[in-house]
Amino acid sequence: MSRFRLGIDIGGTNTTFGIVDASGKIVAKSSISTRGHNSPETFVAALFEEYKKAFDRTLQDGVTHIGVGAPNGNYYTGNIEFAPNLEWKGVIRLAELIEAQFQRPTKVSNDANAAAMGEMMYGAAQGMKDFIMVTLGTGVGSGFVANGQVIYGHDGFAGELGHVIAVRDGRQCGCGRKGCLETYTSATGIVKTVYEFLTKDSRATPLREKQDITAKDIYDAACLGDAMALEIFDYTGKILGQTLADAVAITSPEAIILFGGLAQAGDYIMNPTRNYMEENLLHIFKNKVKLIPSLLKESDVAILGAAALD
Repeated sequence: MSRFRLGIDIGGTNTTFGIVDASGKIVAKSSISTRGHNSPETFVAALFEEYKKAFDRTLQDGVTHIGVGAPNGNYYTGNIEFAPNLEWKGVIRLAELIEAQFQRPTKVSNDANAAAMGEMMYGAAQGMKDFIMVTLGTGVGSGFVANGQVIYGHDGFAGELGHVIAVRDGRQCGCGRKGCLETYTSATGIVKTVYEFLTKDSRATPLREKQDITAKDIYDAACLGDAMALEIFDYTGKILGQTLADAVAITSPEAIILFGGLAQAGDYIMNPTRNYMEENLLHIFKNKVKLIPSLLKESDVAILGAAALD
């Protein structure tokens, strides 16, 4: 019988999951909404129901292990602990809940750490031993890899770049602090920037015509050459690039890989981020660190990484 692993990527908005074979190919995939579940228990039950509905019995029977990437997922405990971007608060014994429902051994890690594993095995970080993976989605996550190993720290929570304070006394963050990188460079953060710009700047822009602005609306306006949208990407890239320059000083990575919805804005976010990072690097690191986009599909990278958790 074929042996498979189930990789689960729990995002702030959606949860995607897939069955992965020994070669790293996702042979089947599905998803559910992360939101709208009254409790972690009902979420796991809904996940299991979709799993049974989406995959045939042969695939299900072949699954030997489950790996989960989740916000504030702790590799050591198997818990989600105080995730600011999830509807359920406190400590969630996720591995325990999934093992009880699926009857398979389960490992949990931070979603960005799982993405880093996927990128290292199958994507832009193949062959690299030192890199940083930064996910720009609903929030900002990160995975730090040094000497070929994900850095978990003594308690499992190392590498929280999204909650480094990028702007002192800045925007309120869901984690309780102010000015976290996540509040400026996530998809939700850049939308907040738009509303700030619209309030203080009276210039005409297509963004004024939108009722509920999204990160894609900003990208679309930039593609039309809208000056305000371009300035917003520059402002966001400046904050991100400066913070990445600080991160380089700690781990001296070969590359920083950007992943997630906002990274799909391409050169509009990559160019200012790269320029401001390079401008703010210590001299010994200049022209040494690559800033590159993920080579894997957004929906696949964390699934692959999660499935590889041991």
